[in-house]
Amino acid sequence: MNDTVVLAYSGGLDTSYCVKYLKHEKNLEVHAVLVNTGGFEEAEIEEIKSRAISLGVSKFESIDVTEEFYQKAIRYLIFGNILKNDTYPMSVSAERIFQAIAIAEYAAKINARYIAHGSTGAGNDQVRFDLAFNIICPEAEIITPIRDQQLSRSEEIEYLKYHGVEMSWEKAKYSINKGLWGTSVGGAETLTSNLTLPEKAYPSQLIKKGSETIKLTFKSGELVGIDGNAYSSVQSIQLLDKLASAFAVGRDMHVGDTIIGIKGRVGFEAAAPLVTIKAHHTLEKHVLTKWQLYWKDQLAEWYGMMMHEGQYLDPVMRDIETFLKNTQLNVTGEVEVELHPYRFVVVGITSKYDLMNSKFGDYGEMNNAWSGEDVKGFTKILANQTKIHSAVNKAKS
Repeated sequence: MNDTVVLAYSGGLDTSYCVKYLKHEKNLEVHAVLVNTGGFEEAEIEEIKSRAISLGVSKFESIDVTEEFYQKAIRYLIFGNILKNDTYPMSVSAERIFQAIAIAEYAAKINARYIAHGSTGAGNDQVRFDLAFNIICPEAEIITPIRDQQLSRSEEIEYLKYHGVEMSWEKAKYSINKGLWGTSVGGAETLTSNLTLPEKAYPSQLIKKGSETIKLTFKSGELVGIDGNAYSSVQSIQLLDKLASAFAVGRDMHVGDTIIGIKGRVGFEAAAPLVTIKAHHTLEKHVLTKWQLYWKDQLAEWYGMMMHEGQYLDPVMRDIETFLKNTQLNVTGEVEVELHPYRFVVVGITSKYDLMNSKFGDYGEMNNAWSGEDVKGFTKILANQTKIHSAVNKAKS
């Protein structure tokens, strides 16, 4: 063990405060570690590195887990069509555990005595980070300056100003977390129940008007192409996000129950996640059976809840992933989507596995697999148990 502290670093207000506090108040050697889950370009990482060095870190490390994040989390969120409270694609909920795991593994590798994060004491992230740290590097002492001192953003700003740190304080009004699976936006408005975020708070702005039609290609449940061009799933998500964000698609406000028992509200933009999940779900409704869809919904709900609450490392998650993956064997085809300013429409699908097959009948029009007499017998048997229940209870009354 040594006097090194590994800090989960993003370059924002909270982690900038942590650098100064850990260095000046705790006299620790700060290793700032940025874990990229698909939200940073190379130029941005270099800028964040320069800022970290100017703040006084002893070492800056960037770890890219984008592909791992997709393979081990995002694709299962797609398979399960998971939207927290039917709204939020779990942009930060999912990525935090992978950031925490990478930070913990780095700390264990260098045998750091301390490990730190900039989470507050009123949110979910503190639990997600602490859980991973306790499981992967239990020997390291966890330091959480923002949580322990119960600091407001204005107090953090004043402390940094005192130490001569210049930042864009207007921008610091909003906490923005960007990753492959969407961007969350928090600010003064999200602390209320009635105010919404201003247009300027969103990283992506409306660029295109009118409409645009795109075709998404899915293979075994994974997005693998757009408009007839094949890409990796990560590339497909990145391209879709670029196309849909130009229409300012994917904005919303999420209200949910936090791990610690209070209600939380956050704004987000997640163009690619929302379009992908809606398109994928539409394709599934055509190619899966009724009971496949039913049980997927039940297990996906649990999977999303466990992921949200930081329980990704529980082995039951691997069991659910096995089920979800198996349901995707026939989820292959194309989905047509129309993009409009601030909204999108799923037009329809094409798939060789489409169960909406006119060979067996057209809904509301004509059946080809049974007769009217067959239906009479079927409904008579189907009604039998309820008829018995009705007769018994009438006799009792």
